[in-house]
Amino acid sequence: MVTQNPSANWYSMSDPAIVSDLCQTLKQLRLQQNLTQEQLAEKAGLSRSAISKIELGKVSVSLMTVIQVLRALQQFHILDSWKVASAISPIAVAKLAAKGRLRASGKGIRKNKKESEW
Repeated sequence: MVTQNPSANWYSMSDPAIVSDLCQTLKQLRLQQNLTQEQLAEKAGLSRSAISKIELGKVSVSLMTVIQVLRALQQFHILDSWKVASAISPIAVAKLAAKGRLRASGKGIRKNKKESEW
């Protein structure tokens, strides 16, 4: 399993440094699975030279290409950290709360409600 550098400060890194780090991660994933560049390229539907260039960070790759490589390496779990849980907006919360609120006027009381046996 690839361990990310916990001390890496992504915000202080330059864009080329981030690309280099990501490319090295893909290379380490390939090596951990004992795959050659040729084998990975065949699984991903890419050329061996494309894999080589990606690992060296010498080519700008599309997100689609990264997905192809991750699929070939069976490493989609890496993308879990990209997911953002949907949060309800404060306005929607207020609207929901307003719908559930009953006034003391008694208009919200149903007429068919059974009387309490107390």
